[in-house]
Amino acid sequence: MRFVVILLMSFMTVTAWAGDSVNVAPAIAKQIRENIPSLPINAIRPSVINGLYELQVGGQIFYSDRTGKYLIASGHIFNVASHTDLTAKRLEEINKIDWSSLPLNQAIVSGDPDGLPVAIFTDPECPYCKKLEISLKGSTGIKFYTFLFPLESIHPQARAKSESIWCAENQHEAMLQIMLEGKTLPKATCSTPIAKNIALAQSLGINGTPTIISGDGRKFSGNPKQLKAWLENK
Repeated sequence: MRFVVILLMSFMTVTAWAGDSVNVAPAIAKQIRENIPSLPINAIRPSVINGLYELQVGGQIFYSDRTGKYLIASGHIFNVASHTDLTAKRLEEINKIDWSSLPLNQAIVSGDPDGLPVAIFTDPECPYCKKLEISLKGSTGIKFYTFLFPLESIHPQARAKSESIWCAENQHEAMLQIMLEGKTLPKATCSTPIAKNIALAQSLGINGTPTIISGDGRKFSGNPKQLKAWLENK
């Protein structure tokens, strides 16, 4: 989640504002405003949770601790100084996938043979997957394992396309031809792991595409151009 950034008001007083609750000590109100200068706070009030303060910003409400070092927005806790989404980091930790559990023989292998490993669950009819493949063109230092995972409930033709890709002589090239060029491939005539991939995704709690997994089990949901930096930032 992107860190909450709001332009600083042209001037802020260092004492409690008229809109602040009388139950908030002026020193606490001052500290919160000083530590979150990018947030134009209209009023500060105690929340129903002891030690947590309600920050009114226009028609929105945020929460912070008494120091203003931590901000709660959209259900996520942020470290204000470092602009770090602490909740996102915890979710990343608890939702890690055991890389060794991935049957890599069921994936299309491409990219740098000696690069950082990354698994991608993709649907050949998924528009976001197509955008991802465009973004990944020319990537260096990454080895891709692409699991064909057709979402048949919304893309009825995706399974047949996935099977045709798997049976092609050059699987990765065939996948790009279907996804980026709109080509039609011959009907599959070989045994495919598509059913196993669907079962695998379900067992891992993966229900959308594209889903990207690093070699250490983290899931990626950021800008594809930042994928390499994310993989290196363990």
